[in-house]
Amino acid sequence: MSKRDYYEVLGITRNASSTEIKKAYRKKAIEFHPDRNPNNPQAEELFKESAEAYDILSDPQKKELYDQYGHAGLSSSGYSGGFQDINDIFGSFGSIFEDFFGFGGSGSPRSTTRARRGADLRYDLTITLEEAAFGLEKEIGVDQKVTCDRCDGNGAEPGTQPTTCPTCRGTGQIRHSQGFFSISSTCNHCYGAGTIIQNLCNKCNGEGIYDKNKTISLKIPPGIDSGVRLRVTGEGDRGRHDGPPGDLYVFIDMKEHHYFSREQDDIYCSAEIDFCQAILGTKVEIQTLYGKEELDIKKNTPNNHVIVLKGKGMPHLKKSGRGNQIVQLKVILPQKVSKKQEELLREYAKLSDTKVNPKIDGFFQNLSL
Repeated sequence: MSKRDYYEVLGITRNASSTEIKKAYRKKAIEFHPDRNPNNPQAEELFKESAEAYDILSDPQKKELYDQYGHAGLSSSGYSGGFQDINDIFGSFGSIFEDFFGFGGSGSPRSTTRARRGADLRYDLTITLEEAAFGLEKEIGVDQKVTCDRCDGNGAEPGTQPTTCPTCRGTGQIRHSQGFFSISSTCNHCYGAGTIIQNLCNKCNGEGIYDKNKTISLKIPPGIDSGVRLRVTGEGDRGRHDGPPGDLYVFIDMKEHHYFSREQDDIYCSAEIDFCQAILGTKVEIQTLYGKEELDIKKNTPNNHVIVLKGKGMPHLKKSGRGNQIVQLKVILPQKVSKKQEELLREYAKLSDTKVNPKIDGFFQNLSL
């Protein structure tokens, strides 16, 4: 089943302001909130759908990508989209729900801990044109938060255990009632953990996670270009208190090449020939990404003439085949000529009835043919 337009989901126009987007989401969140619609699968799906729409449209980068390319643009850039669990929505938009209802909204009645999804990470990777053309596997070092191996993530010094929070009695939540439904907010004593740590772990200081550099093997597909973002699922920061990990997003930047330039999947270069080769024709060897290629230069080839080498460009990223290599021919005039060459050129000019400067000391001045 295809996704609905996000603007349609929230009932707003495409030029809606950030305030209007938030207001529209508030209306949908209240309408489809699980406390207002108990045991209603359809309302739950609409609650998730509106949260997904808000997640995209409230983020300037995601919104710009969606406005230009729609759902396909988000998918190709690594956005998975959607919320599989309602608790993920409350975990992601806790502060938003607090604004909506006037108290903490970091969880629904189903939430019993302060488990939170880890943060997404960014890594900027620079590659060469050749690496982009053929793809590669590369190991990168990423600083990420990992589960503490001293306390196994519970935050307590080994040999001790967290104790049950007396305020929320271990639920991590305090219920509030407002109007026709109730909402649970994070306990302000244990901050949603449900437990109190008396003896903090010496390694992570009670956080349950700590910073560590991890080596990750990354596969770069052939045909990738600058600006493309790769998503490595589960390689972001580890979540606190058994929360799921975030994702790693790798942003690709391609180095400028000394010989080739790239435009989408076509590559461009130039080749120099002298005026005799241009007039009489020749064969020249040229470099491609895939080895040497012989060009057949026809007689009377003009300056800046273009030759297209089919299939010698970059591989298409999402389909088979390759782009082309575009070769621009540059006809080079000699800076100096010998006495014999000058005589022959003057003879050629005479036969062509072309006016040239008179002979001076055996050298050309302002030669024009």
